[in-house]
Amino acid sequence: MKTCLVVDDSSVIRKVARRILEGLDFRISEAEDGEKALEACKHSMPDAVLLDWNMPVMDGLDFLRNMRRMPGGDKPKVVFCTTENDVAHIARALHAGANEYIMKPFDKEIVTAKFQEVGLIG
Repeated sequence: MKTCLVVDDSSVIRKVARRILEGLDFRISEAEDGEKALEACKHSMPDAVLLDWNMPVMDGLDFLRNMRRMPGGDKPKVVFCTTENDVAHIARALHAGANEYIMKPFDKEIVTAKFQEVGLIG
């Protein structure tokens, strides 16, 4: 079973994402900020990361840059999931190592399509 780390400061978003991703046969772990997410990656690098941009302590962009420098940090497929929708934000996310980008609010169809595009599900 593939693993996905859901990183978002909103417990509601984490709960919704968990429900969707468990339905797609992922084992889920959660973190409420980038610092806690990095700690989780040190213990076990996930197959995928669903990542919020704006969070306290460490934002999604800083987390992504740090994770990509870790041993095995080049492996996870990272899907940014945020309210930031301007082209500059999207470009920064992709440049930092994100594989895809989805907007909040999201639903099962959007998450499924993006996870298919990056090759996480068939």
